[in-house]
Amino acid sequence: MLALIDERDLVLSAYESSFGEIGVAAARFRPEEFGHWMRSAPSSDIDSVEAFLLGNCTVSKSLSKQIREKSNAPVIALGESQTVDQMLELFAAGVDDFVRKPIHVREILARIGAIRRRSEGSGVQPCFGRLQVYFDGRSPEVDNKALLLPCRERRILEYLVCNSGKRVTKTQIFNAIYGLFDENVDETIVESHISKLRKKLRHALGYDPIESKRYLGYRFGNEE
Repeated sequence: MLALIDERDLVLSAYESSFGEIGVAAARFRPEEFGHWMRSAPSSDIDSVEAFLLGNCTVSKSLSKQIREKSNAPVIALGESQTVDQMLELFAAGVDDFVRKPIHVREILARIGAIRRRSEGSGVQPCFGRLQVYFDGRSPEVDNKALLLPCRERRILEYLVCNSGKRVTKTQIFNAIYGLFDENVDETIVESHISKLRKKLRHALGYDPIESKRYLGYRFGNEE
């Protein structure tokens, strides 16, 4: 899930819709709402945010500092007419990247993936044997051939790969893929998505790279 922060509802709606078209959940906040949420939200909810996108808001610097106190997720500032001094202040406050609008949402996802790889000490896309996974809306590949997946299954695979070797719960996956504020979908849907995803991975790879344990959750990283 991405967190979008901007003073303009029209901009928030446009980005939320654009990310939704490629299966990426986005929670939209006005600056004052976001500040309150960061102060009151449990750490498990904040940890579900894969990246924070700061648009037009007069308190961008203070918000980025607030984010850095509670999260290591990428922070990207989306600007239009900032001066060099303003950009430098944002970087000093903890922003990882600054891009000028307009920008395509897939480029934003690619930048998020690049920041994450650098922070993990790797400059390449995650590759697990014959499986290659991307984070910019592209389908994963097996033996250099696209493995076509519905958006939700692709996003679940990306989330599991981002947390490779770690066990994540059904609730964590649901929050990351559907967002924290979607009350119209039950989190049990995650089990159905993962069941279908595992079947496709098993068919393509000849084995299942996802381990599951009842009550404990899922872990990606089994290799043959």
